[in-house]
Amino acid sequence: MKKVLILAVLWSLTTTVMAGKPWDNGRLRVSDNQRFLQHENGEPFFWLGETAWLMPERLNRDEVQYYLQCCQEAGYNMVQVQVVNDVPAYNVYGQKSLTVTADGRWQMGDGYWEHMDHIISEAERNGIYIGMVCIWGGLVKAGKMNVEQAKAYGTFLANRYKDCPNIVWIIGGDIEGSVKPEVWEALATSIKRIDKNHLMTYHPRGRYTSARWWSKASWIDFHAFQSGHRRYGQRMGTKDYPIPDNTEEDNWMYVDSTWAYKPLKPVIDDEPIYEEIPKGLHDATEGLWKACDVRRYAYWSVFAGSCGHTYGNNAIMQFYREGLPPAYFCKKPWTEALHDPGFHQMKHLKQLMLVMPYFERVPDQSIVINNGTQYDRLAATRGNGYLLVYNYTSRDMTIDLRKISGERKRVWWMDAATGKVTSLGEYASKVVTFRPHKSRGGIEDGVLIAVDYALSDLSERISSSNF
Repeated sequence: MKKVLILAVLWSLTTTVMAGKPWDNGRLRVSDNQRFLQHENGEPFFWLGETAWLMPERLNRDEVQYYLQCCQEAGYNMVQVQVVNDVPAYNVYGQKSLTVTADGRWQMGDGYWEHMDHIISEAERNGIYIGMVCIWGGLVKAGKMNVEQAKAYGTFLANRYKDCPNIVWIIGGDIEGSVKPEVWEALATSIKRIDKNHLMTYHPRGRYTSARWWSKASWIDFHAFQSGHRRYGQRMGTKDYPIPDNTEEDNWMYVDSTWAYKPLKPVIDDEPIYEEIPKGLHDATEGLWKACDVRRYAYWSVFAGSCGHTYGNNAIMQFYREGLPPAYFCKKPWTEALHDPGFHQMKHLKQLMLVMPYFERVPDQSIVINNGTQYDRLAATRGNGYLLVYNYTSRDMTIDLRKISGERKRVWWMDAATGKVTSLGEYASKVVTFRPHKSRGGIEDGVLIAVDYALSDLSERISSSNF
C-alpha cells in the first residue's frame, strides 16, 4: 500500500495529463458503414479497453489515480468497471451504494457515488472512457433488482452522469439476455430516455453475442460478445453449448455470427481470455493464459472486423492484494500485474490500426492460400491498397498480393510483442510464400504488412514507425 501511495504522489507531481482528449473530437457515434466507432468530426475511435471490474469497491482515491495513469501510459482509452457488485455494494471506505427501504425502494448512498464520481473524473483527466457495467448479471438473476428498481436506478445513473464526456453504458454483465429480459430492458430504456449523449451495449455470458437477444432493441448502439476463457476442447459439461466443439478459442467467429443479425452494428470482444488466469477458470492445474494468447485473441478479433478490443488480467480485474480472498487462484498483487507483458503490448495493435486508412478496412480470408486451423489459422484484413495478415505460429504463409492494387508491393513484418517493424523488401503482385524470421524461440507472432508501392505516404508512415 505504501508503495502505491508514494507512486501516486510522484506521478501527480511529475506527469502531465493529455493536452487533447478524445471527446475534443465530439461525441462517440457509430460510423456510416455501421462497422466501426468514430467521433462526431469523423475521427476514428479504436476501442482499447482494460478490465477493472472491482475498481469502485477495492481502490482508494490515490490508487485510482495511479492505476488510471498506468492505463493511459499503456495506451488504453477505455476502462470497464462493475459499478456495483452487490445490493448493497461497499467501497474501500466502507461506504455503501444504497439502502433498500421496507417497501423495496433504493435510497442511494452519498459517499459511494462520490467515489464513483472521482473515478470518472480521474479517467476524464487521463483521456479515458469509463465503460459502466451498471450492475452485475448474477445480482439480477438472484432477484436483487426488479423492474421498478431498475427504472429508478437507471434514472439515477443517467441524471448523475449524462453530462460527463467519457461514459459508455454497458447493460448486462456476464449473463444471457434471456434471464430477466424485462429488467435489462427497463434499465437500458430508463438510461436512454434521459441520456442522449452516450453509446450503449450489452455484456453477455461467455460464448454468446449480445445480438442473440438484442439485435432489434432500440437502445443498443453496438454489440459485444464474450469469447470467454476456455481452451480448445474444454466443454466443461455445459448442456446448451452455443458453439461447435473445439472452437472455444476461435473468437474471430463471433464477429461473423454477430453480423449475421440485422441491422448491422459494430461489434467487439468485450471479455476474452485474461492474462495469468487458468484456462477455463476453475482448475488450478490447468495452464495459465499468457501474453501471446491475449495478443492472439486481440488480432484475431480485430482482423475479423471488430471495432476494437478489451484486454483483461486476472490480478488487475479483481485488484487482488494480500489479505483479500483471491478469485481464480490469483497470487500476484495487482500492482505487480501492471508490469505483465500483455498489459503493455495491446497498444501496438491500436497504433497499427490507426496508421492504416480506417473505415474502408474489411476482413478478407481469401488473401491466404491454404490456410490452417486453430493456432495455425492466419487472420487477414485489407483496405484500399494494403493488406495485413496476423500469424500466431510464424509458420510459412502463402499470400495473394493481387488482392490489393498495385503492380509492386512493399512488405514488412511487425513483431506483435514489441511493435518493431522490419522491411521484407519489394515484391511483384503475385502469390508469394513468406517465411517470418524466428530468433528467440517460442511464440513469435506478428503481422505481415503489404502496401501498394504507389502509396508512398502510407509506406513512409509504416517505415518510420515502431508500433
